[in-house]
Amino acid sequence: MASKIGFYIYTGDGIGDALDVEGLIKAATTAGAAVCKAHADLYSPEGVAEVKQDIEANGLDAICLAGISPRYEYNTFNFPGVYVDKVGIRELVAWSHPATDDTAKEYSQELAEDYIKMYVTKLKKVNKPAASKFEGASTRLLVIGGGVTGMTAALEAAAAGADVTIVEREAQLGGYAAKIRKQIPVGPDYSNLINPVASDLIAKVTSNPKIQVKLGTEVARVANVPAQFRVSFKETGGKSEWDAPVPLTAEEKLDANGKELSAEDQKKVYLAKNEGRQDYMQVDANAEIFGAVVIASGFKPYIPAEGDYPHLLWGNPKVVTNHQFEEMAKAGKLTAKTVAFIQSPGGKTDDADFPYTSAVTSLVALKQAKYVREDHPDDGKAYVFYQHMRTPGQYEYFYKGLQDDPGIMLAKGAVTSVKENATGGLTVTVENTILGEDIAVDVDMVVLATGMIPTTKNEPIINMAYRQGPAFRDLDLFGGYCDSNFICFPYETRRTGIYAAGPVRRSMTIEESMEDAAGAALKALQAIQAAEEGHAVHPRTWDIDYPDFYFQRCTQCKRCTEECPFGALDDDEKGTPKPNPTRCRRCGTCMGACPERIIGFKDYNIDVVGSMIKSIDVPDDDEDKLRMVIFACENDAYPALDMAATKGHSWSALPRIIPVRCLGSVNVSWIKDAMSSGIDGVLLLGCRFGDDYQCHFVKGSELADRRMANVAETLKSLGMEPERVKLAQIAIDEYDKISGTINDFVEEIVGMGPNPFKGF
Repeated sequence: MASKIGFYIYTGDGIGDALDVEGLIKAATTAGAAVCKAHADLYSPEGVAEVKQDIEANGLDAICLAGISPRYEYNTFNFPGVYVDKVGIRELVAWSHPATDDTAKEYSQELAEDYIKMYVTKLKKVNKPAASKFEGASTRLLVIGGGVTGMTAALEAAAAGADVTIVEREAQLGGYAAKIRKQIPVGPDYSNLINPVASDLIAKVTSNPKIQVKLGTEVARVANVPAQFRVSFKETGGKSEWDAPVPLTAEEKLDANGKELSAEDQKKVYLAKNEGRQDYMQVDANAEIFGAVVIASGFKPYIPAEGDYPHLLWGNPKVVTNHQFEEMAKAGKLTAKTVAFIQSPGGKTDDADFPYTSAVTSLVALKQAKYVREDHPDDGKAYVFYQHMRTPGQYEYFYKGLQDDPGIMLAKGAVTSVKENATGGLTVTVENTILGEDIAVDVDMVVLATGMIPTTKNEPIINMAYRQGPAFRDLDLFGGYCDSNFICFPYETRRTGIYAAGPVRRSMTIEESMEDAAGAALKALQAIQAAEEGHAVHPRTWDIDYPDFYFQRCTQCKRCTEECPFGALDDDEKGTPKPNPTRCRRCGTCMGACPERIIGFKDYNIDVVGSMIKSIDVPDDDEDKLRMVIFACENDAYPALDMAATKGHSWSALPRIIPVRCLGSVNVSWIKDAMSSGIDGVLLLGCRFGDDYQCHFVKGSELADRRMANVAETLKSLGMEPERVKLAQIAIDEYDKISGTINDFVEEIVGMGPNPFKGF
């Protein structure tokens, strides 16, 4: 804990004009700051030099800068052995609460003084974290999949100096790209297809001394932690000792009273037992050590089931998928001279495509139409019927080139039927085309634009020896794609140190997959470096702290292990959490989950935030000055507040904002601290959750929402309105909405009146 605190108030950017700086200095001094100064150019070299001089002269071990948002200038102040914190009174007070009259100035001053007291209190409670560097980190990378994506990832990692092992279940490298006839052009001339790159990549991989290739091999198990994963292998289709599920014992089939469980309950026990199997987590003496993993196992073509799409005549040998048509084109000259490429099964809405379709299936249809014209330049005809034609970026040039081909017809329309005709061919009927009329064409063959299913859907590509189970959680919610936050953090999965590239993330062209592979490989190498240096990976790459556990009070409730989004915690034989620091991303979800409040970080824990809440000055007898606390997620909500202030938006001066790592880290004890301190309402602002979640830590906002339901019940039992505690979802770009969200909440609390426990 800090023994001597320095507090520095920046007066530029309008702060000195909006606030009584002497009052702020007094607030900091009264709260316990040993040194408190104001500076008009605090972030200049002169300002930094003055702070450094004070540290040396006064023996300061912690300082706080009250001025610019902590999201800016974060590298300006860095003093060995000194804890540095920041509070953005420019954005949170001066810019968002203009002193338009005496009342507004009074409210802004009270707001700023509360922030000063909160952060002096915080510095009294925190300890400066020290990095715990990982000893014996392996720099070898494991790449699962030997297709274009996997080979590119391996080559990029090798070029960066790493040793790489590629594991490929087939007997040869190349993947799907080795089985295609031609590729879509990636640059001028866009009118011609190009040869596949797979053979060139195979030659580079097999001649690279830093790359080892294991063909006909699968991953049996991945154990241990990033920087030292222990990976076991098996022959393709073979069995390993961890494949077989463990049956229930006679005792496990009984309930607490000795009565046999129902079949459904036995199934639940069986699944739970095999999800967190301790034998699965045992060390394999023959395992190889890797620093990080890249999953590049690609996709499987979607093949409709028997009986699907009867109106398209699926099951007829002349109706094939784009995958089957590619095999025909690869085998030799196409016999079909007229081909209809159907992009949608007939619906007219945006969700009317075949499963797992994307821009790739549009481009494949155009490529395969080109095959028809290449093999039959004089009389070949290709009809492409679509509801959506997606040709992003440079691929638009390819699309435009085909439009100029007289043998290729591109038409927007809904295909209503495919029928056999008298000539032995097929008749395709289409309605509502751009031409404004229904049309029917006779063709030799029909090709359905079916999509690309990621291999991670319902397939054991990677088997992890984690308490949370051997597979990634919730993949089915996202179509089987393995990604933890597909917009903010590409390549990442739910397991730290394990990255995804190519079609296991989303449908991609070969060129896109190669770009993706480079990104995933570099992220994997960064994860190894982070472990060596003792800090977290994204998004808290600067964080060297790790949660402490006071195990003497642990009740083995397992909420922390179950709610951790990244599998950072296993169990020991007693069920006590077993930390794995290099898996942890420092979100604090375990801290928010713990009912015993025994988990915390050196500079972010239950006591630190609880003390900050209690330091807020809560008037007992002024209904015009109710007080609220806002817990703002540092990833979306807090940046949105910064942007709102920068854009001139303002919000009520009654709430006090506390940044949190993630709403998942919010422990209900903080809500209790707030209400018992006389705070009139609590608002949680965090990332969106649900099917299109944007939570940087996957489930933080969702978990907080569940916990708030329990808080509401507690408030009801105390005779308080449950609406005094709310959660609102805010995306980082919704800075224009966040002020309204806060003001609506404040208005609702004001309408309820003061906290009935105020003053007790």
